[in-house]
Amino acid sequence: MPLLETQGLTVRFGGLVAVNDVSFAVEAGEILGLIGPNGAGKTTCFNLISGFLRATGGRVVLRSEDLVGYPPQAIARLGVVRTFQKQSLFFGLTVLENVMIGQQAQLRPRVWPALLATRAQCAEREAVRARALEILEFLGLAAARDARASELAYGDQRRLAIGIALAAAPQLLMLDEPAAGMNPSESAALRQLIARIRDVGTTVLLVEHDMSVVMNLCDRVVVLDAGRKIAEGKPREIRQNPDVIRVYLGEGGGNPGAAGPAGGPPGGEPAGSGGTRSG
Repeated sequence: MPLLETQGLTVRFGGLVAVNDVSFAVEAGEILGLIGPNGAGKTTCFNLISGFLRATGGRVVLRSEDLVGYPPQAIARLGVVRTFQKQSLFFGLTVLENVMIGQQAQLRPRVWPALLATRAQCAEREAVRARALEILEFLGLAAARDARASELAYGDQRRLAIGIALAAAPQLLMLDEPAAGMNPSESAALRQLIARIRDVGTTVLLVEHDMSVVMNLCDRVVVLDAGRKIAEGKPREIRQNPDVIRVYLGEGGGNPGAAGPAGGPPGGEPAGSGGTRSG
């Protein structure tokens, strides 16, 4: 049984069908890439899966539970946690405090113990702090734990955003363009980090325009165009898929190894840094 599956997922905005009958499965322990040109429906799919939009048709099934209609907080508590294209950090707080806040999705609010500062409440806070320090060590950000989030370099801010999501203990981590705006060395470091996240047991669903990340990292790739799924397979299969070539390069576009989404070669390093485009 897949960890998560979309079945005929559809959403309409008036007369516009933004996502049209999209079905794919995310297997436990894999990194699945979701790609497509601008406006393909990738981020809309993310919003539907994570509860920030409600589907007008189809299902989003986690194990055997249909998530359609659940609010984002409930979906996060069930283990489906996402990042966003734009930074979602608490810039005035420290790096450590940011990751501690990320654990709130897994904590049950208990008003009276919090007000009374009971021994159990103090122990819970210490456990949250210890877990946050473990995550920062994993990210390579432990030395910056007392710095303000606003003081971090851009690449470190992107890693911190992933750390906040990891703090919610996801079964499925959804990364929306994590390499956006990164230079090639930052992008390479990000690939290593995402691979390590999968290796320690977290499944990853990835939207990304940087094809060096997608093609060198993902186990499988799903391709959307104009709200529909047009291809699915291993990276080497996607590189050679005629529908994918047509969408990205136009009819008669040539060798899919020569160019790809965001201007980068699907099978190798990008021509430049990752883009910040949405879709």
